[in-house]
Amino acid sequence: QVQLVESGGGLVQPGASLTLSCAASGSSFIVYTMAWYRQTPGKQRELVATITRDKYTNYADSVKGRFTISRDNAKDTMYLQMNSLKPEDTAVYLCNFKIARLSGTVDYWGQGTQVTVSS
Repeated sequence: QVQLVESGGGLVQPGASLTLSCAASGSSFIVYTMAWYRQTPGKQRELVATITRDKYTNYADSVKGRFTISRDNAKDTMYLQMNSLKPEDTAVYLCNFKIARLSGTVDYWGQGTQVTVSS
């Protein structure tokens, strides 16, 4: 069984930085695309950033230039460096890994980590 464990959330002031991480554990597997999403009450889950196994990245317009997604394939770990945080970045951040299984590609989700940006 594969589990994703997130860490790094917290309460920060506007303009501050945070780094989130998401690590996979379990039996041997190959992780294809990794992604960060965020969720706020009453709103649809928003795709924040994606990174392929070859480390091609893509970002939501709202975070371009401020957030950086990266991954360590050897550790099956993904990171999100968030700079110049704004109150509108407040959300629960969830990681998503697409993992190759015998039955095909399966989506796995982390438990979510709260990021609150407030003065």
